[in-house]
Amino acid sequence: MKIGLHDAEKEHFRGKNKFPNYALMKLSAYHKARGDSAEWWDSEQSFDRVYSSKTFNFTPVNPSLPADAIRGGTGYIDIPLRLCLSDEIDVMYPDYTIYPECDFAIGYITRGCPNHCRWCDVPLKEGQIRPYADWRNIIRPDTKKLVLMDNNILASEYGIRQLAELAGTDYRIDLNQGMDASLVTPDIAGIISNLKWMRFIRFSCDTLSQIDAIDSAVEMLGRRGIRPYRIFVYLLVTQNLADASYRVERLKRYRGINLYAQPERNGRLGISPGKMQMEFAQRYIYSGCYRKETWEEYYRRKEFIEEDNKKRDRSHAVELS
Repeated sequence: MKIGLHDAEKEHFRGKNKFPNYALMKLSAYHKARGDSAEWWDSEQSFDRVYSSKTFNFTPVNPSLPADAIRGGTGYIDIPLRLCLSDEIDVMYPDYTIYPECDFAIGYITRGCPNHCRWCDVPLKEGQIRPYADWRNIIRPDTKKLVLMDNNILASEYGIRQLAELAGTDYRIDLNQGMDASLVTPDIAGIISNLKWMRFIRFSCDTLSQIDAIDSAVEMLGRRGIRPYRIFVYLLVTQNLADASYRVERLKRYRGINLYAQPERNGRLGISPGKMQMEFAQRYIYSGCYRKETWEEYYRRKEFIEEDNKKRDRSHAVELS
């Protein structure tokens, strides 16, 4: 069989550094092991079967995909969340040859999450947290870099034990989904500080209730020699920008800490970010303006207040006419 692979994000973000699609790597390995060929889908060619994977719901759907293409991933919001790889495919070691630019291993030690956050599909898609793989079965022989995509590894005793084992090796890791700071105890802070990190130690701070936990984790790590510039925090930005602004002000007290804002999107719930959410995330945070001014100061400097006043004046004029 001739298999066509379609990575919607790789296609859409052409020319940019794209993270490998784990499902497609496993599908490629599975079919090649069966004697099939597997290559990137091309609308000009004929394929016996086409797999399309889409991670983000804002990534466009290619209209040229064949009607019978097998589609999966959380980006396809009309596909049932539990549509996933069969066990026979899921156990395959990923085929890294389809992403030759990738110089690190990727995988999961745990799957699932015990939390049920409104903005997250993981519990619906993967269920409760559980052991998934041993780190020894994820690593590659040609690199000491390992990117783990676990959604809540600190909620699993198995995951914590695996991290403790990795702390005694030469592997450099990245937990790219962000850890739950509320689960960081002195013992776990010791494990985290002993791990070798590719770049940042990542946490999530999506609500005000998580601020104190971030403070506690940063301080525990600080006592073990981890400076704030080595810490990266994901911030969810809802329509409540005052909430997001407060979290930023609290966190930037740690000089050098790195923040990354993510406007709330949820195609399944019909939630899309507004103009000011995008401004907050893409220009205020991403540009680094947050380091030297508050959101309120930025808002005034960009004259959004004057723009809001003009809108109100126009609305008032319409009402009077």
